[in-house]
Amino acid sequence: MKAVVTGVAGFIGSHLVEALLDRGDEIIGVDCFSPYYETDRKRANLEHVRGREGFSFIEADINALELREILDGVDVVYHLAGQPGVRASWGKEFDVYLALNVLTTQKLLEAAKEVGLRRFVLASSSSVYGQAQHFPTKESEAPLPVSPYGVTKFGAEQLCHLYKTAYDVPSTMLRYFSIFGPRQRPDMAFSRFIDAALGERPLKVLGDGRQSRDFTYVGDAVAATLAAATSGVPGRTYNVAGGCQATVLEVIGSLERLLGRTLEREHLDPVPGDPRKTGADISAARRDLDYVPAVGLDEGLTRQLEQARAAAD
Repeated sequence: MKAVVTGVAGFIGSHLVEALLDRGDEIIGVDCFSPYYETDRKRANLEHVRGREGFSFIEADINALELREILDGVDVVYHLAGQPGVRASWGKEFDVYLALNVLTTQKLLEAAKEVGLRRFVLASSSSVYGQAQHFPTKESEAPLPVSPYGVTKFGAEQLCHLYKTAYDVPSTMLRYFSIFGPRQRPDMAFSRFIDAALGERPLKVLGDGRQSRDFTYVGDAVAATLAAATSGVPGRTYNVAGGCQATVLEVIGSLERLLGRTLEREHLDPVPGDPRKTGADISAARRDLDYVPAVGLDEGLTRQLEQARAAAD
C-alpha cells in the first residue's frame, strides 16, 4: 500500500514508519520539525529510515502544502502530526495547538474527500476524557477535556466524524493512553526520569506521584495503528492502551529495581489539566482490531532504558 504518515519524525511516527517499510509499503513522510523539543532529536529519529527504498520525506507545515497533489494515489493517511503536551497548551501557545492539531486535520480531510482513501487514521489521546468518571473507561464515556490540548484532540476527532458523515471519508480515531518506550519525547515522565537517573540528578515528580496511568508500549500502539488502516469500523473511535496500570511512584520503583539503586526525588506542584487517573476499556479494539498488548511495563521500561543508555554513549 501507499501511505502518508504525518508527524513521521516524532516518537510514535518514527516507529510506525519503520513498521510500514518493513512490510513493504511505500511511504510519504511529512514533518515540520516543530520546536516543541529539540529538532536534532527528531531528525535522529529518522536516521533508521532515511535512504530506505519506498520512503520519501517532505519537511513542511501541513497547513502550507498542496495536500490534494500529495494524497493522489495514496491508500491510507496516518495522521500523527500535532502539537503535544498538556501543560504547554495553556495561554498564548493555544494558537499553535489550534493550528497543528485542528487546522491540519481539517485540511487533510478536505483533501482526503477528493481522492478516495481506503482509510484515514487519526492519532487522538486519552486526554479527551479529562477526569473520567468510570474505569475502565469506555469510548462511550462523555469526553470532558480538562486541558486545551485535550480540547484540540477532541476537536480533531469531531472533524473526522463530520467528514465521515458528509463526505464518507473513512476515518478511524485512536485514543492513545500514555505511550512509552524507546525514543519517547523528552518532556514525558519516563524520559525525564531516566535522563535524571542517568545523570544522577533528582527526579522531578509532579504532585504526590500517586496519579495513576494506563501505560502503553509504543510497539503495541503501532500494532493497533496498523490494524486500524484495514480493520475496524470506519467512523469508530478506539481506545489503545497497554493494561499496565501503575502510579508514578510505582514506575519510579520499577526504575530503581532496574538500576539497582534508590533515586532521589523532588516533588513539584501539580499542574492544571493533568488527570488523576486514566484506565481504558480496550474491548472494542480487541474485537475489531484484534488488538492484544504484548509488552508489559517492566519489559518496555527496560527497552527504553537501554535505548537511552545507548544514546547517551
